[in-house]
Amino acid sequence: MRINIIGTAGSGKSTFSKQIAEKLKIPYIELEALAWKSNWTEVTDEELFSKLERHLSSDDWVLDGNYPQTLHIKWKKCQMVVYLDMPFHIIFYRLLRRTLIRIFTGEELWAGNKETFWRQFFTRDSVIWWGLSNFFPKRRYYLIDSMNPKYSHIKFVRLRSKKDIKDFVKHKLHTV
Repeated sequence: MRINIIGTAGSGKSTFSKQIAEKLKIPYIELEALAWKSNWTEVTDEELFSKLERHLSSDDWVLDGNYPQTLHIKWKKCQMVVYLDMPFHIIFYRLLRRTLIRIFTGEELWAGNKETFWRQFFTRDSVIWWGLSNFFPKRRYYLIDSMNPKYSHIKFVRLRSKKDIKDFVKHKLHTV
């Protein structure tokens, strides 16, 4: 099974992806980890494409992440896309909570990068700002992509609540 979990920042992609990968006993791939170097430097598209091609060369995987410029690679072999479409108030709460926890614990993210109070609350590099400002535009793009005939080989699943997620994992995951 080759699954891509998508959604806005704070939608629960990483948690859900890890849960699905563990349940299916298949590799978990985090797109963010492939996209970042130290000092919050993004890899070039060419580097990202190359890394992604290598990671997606196996028969089974759960890919956590969006990055629209990677659609031509990740959805070429993808069998299912699960879109976590959580309500705005849940996204906002999760982003704020997660960011504060990461700041105060000094949690390392990718390539040694850590979130700082200044970066998250006083710059446009803030994941909170990114998540909230992209919430509505991304929702529109995800829904448009799901109807694109170019991706007719992919089963699209839209989960809009914690209950939907639990039901999918418990009852629907093995029917796909």
